Amino acid sequence: MKIGLVTDSTADIPANLLEEHKIEVVPAILIIDGKSYIDGAEISREEFYARMPTFKKPATTAAPSAGEFMERYEKLLNAGAEKIFSIHAASQLSGIFNAARLAAESFGERVQIIDSGQLSLGIGFQVLEAAEAISKGKVFEEITQLLQNIQKKIRLSAALDTLEYLRRSGRVSWAKARIAALLSLKPLIGLAYGKVENLGAVRTTRMANLRLMELLHEAGNIRKLAVLHTNAEERARQFLADFAPSLKKEPMVINVTPVIGAHLGPKGVGFTVLQE
Repeated sequence: MKIGLVTDSTADIPANLLEEHKIEVVPAILIIDGKSYIDGAEISREEFYARMPTFKKPATTAAPSAGEFMERYEKLLNAGAEKIFSIHAASQLSGIFNAARLAAESFGERVQIIDSGQLSLGIGFQVLEAAEAISKGKVFEEITQLLQNIQKKIRLSAALDTLEYLRRSGRVSWAKARIAALLSLKPLIGLAYGKVENLGAVRTTRMANLRLMELLHEAGNIRKLAVLHTNAEERARQFLADFAPSLKKEPMVINVTPVIGAHLGPKGVGFTVLQE
């Protein structure tokens, strides 16, 4: 059985891997000072983060239309796919999943929508594991079970430079409650099953890096690792060098898409792990 894969641009999967595994990506929308940009096509990540503090209004985001997902499903089915996995950003944090779900209704059981419960490589690792399973000839039901198991083994944590952008986004209730106390600190957050968790706050970037390192060690046996950053590559690579992992697969260093970074702010660092 030929199986197709669709995801969205918040998965942060590098272009070479998208091409290698023939993964279709539907881009989300970024809105800056009233103008819409297609994620990954009309503004670079570096430019976005550099300009972010100067925006007249906070940048916002929007989900792609259901029609864009329908086009990708039709493309894969017309190319011979019998089934499709469509794996997307956490439904509790984004409207992308709902747009994909509405599009899939027209295709019945041929398209299965998966709520990753994650963002960035938290989604990306699920998509890539599915791609590897497809290449090994796993059947649809086996991959469905695989994805369910993988979601339990993914951890995402981040140290932000400020809580201000998360507060503006309105996506996290505890952010508003504690903003006065935390604005001058470096907050740490986690993401599991679509819920953003408050992991505390520290006073300096150095202390944030140390706490993040503790969280990474607590993750235990690591199968795959991605160090994430919002235009803080030097800090991210130093963090990776300090951790010095010995892994079968080279860790990724990813400048997170602005569609996520708009809610996190620049100069943040984090990680996603897939545990053994």
